[in-house]
Amino acid sequence: MKIVITATIESVSQARNLLDVGVDILYLGESKFGLRIKHSFTREEMREVVVLAHRAGARVVIAVNALMHTDEMKSIFEYLKFLEEIAADFVAVADAGVIYKLQKEQINLPYIYDSSIFVTNAEQVNFWAKRGSVGAVLARELPKSELYAMRRNFLIPTEILVYGATVIQHSKRNLLDNYFQFLGVDEEKNLERGWFLTESQNSSSRYSIFEDDQGTHIFANNDLNLLLELETLSSWGYRQWKLEGLYTAGDDFVEIAKIFMEVKFMLEEDRWDLARIALLNERIRQLHPKNRGLDTGFFSLNSEEIQ
Repeated sequence: MKIVITATIESVSQARNLLDVGVDILYLGESKFGLRIKHSFTREEMREVVVLAHRAGARVVIAVNALMHTDEMKSIFEYLKFLEEIAADFVAVADAGVIYKLQKEQINLPYIYDSSIFVTNAEQVNFWAKRGSVGAVLARELPKSELYAMRRNFLIPTEILVYGATVIQHSKRNLLDNYFQFLGVDEEKNLERGWFLTESQNSSSRYSIFEDDQGTHIFANNDLNLLLELETLSSWGYRQWKLEGLYTAGDDFVEIAKIFMEVKFMLEEDRWDLARIALLNERIRQLHPKNRGLDTGFFSLNSEEIQ
């Protein structure tokens, strides 16, 4: 089976560069309807990205995976019709109300079930597969023992994060804004400001936190890098890989995508080279933001150790 690499984008120009590298799917959206969108794309930009991707033989996923309230649902039909009109290939959806709207209004937009932090078993994936989903996004908190146990049970392709920031908590509430109001100070709360939380019992912990149109987002101490585990994941059937560039900007993210594309071709052509993989892994460490750690996240943990 072909390996498919999805990469987030932060601009139209970065989209061009990622397409030149050969990325299969571009992931983008606007902040009103999508979670953890680094750049909220205008409709004109979305249209341009779709055209660029299709010319390159690639596809586009639009994030529509926010927690929808009544106000968002009032305008979701018009937004979905726009995405259908520009020929977006997929929408990533978490809210059952959006799925209902897609199907009730017969909007021609295949959907990927993306309630990512909650998708921890094959039965949940298959529930949505039987209700029209063409793919699903697995939780980031799955150790390899659970991934192995589930490997043959999915009815649809399942995406796994192989590089980037791992979200561990999301609240629709503006927690940072409330905190700063309590202090009586005016502070930027966006991604670029670089706030983090530290546990009182662990002074080395640094949980990145920011606030946007969708509320407050908290991320794991370190970002994820599963490059050394890709042969294993591929052999188990996990061949939908996601690259998350939320904290890795511009050309550095494109270079990292290029590395994962090289490994993809290694596996597809049955020429896995451990020495070359070790060099590529070190190159990722050089390109990764210096103020952010890298590890294998939950992948290498014993499932009994996860709390």
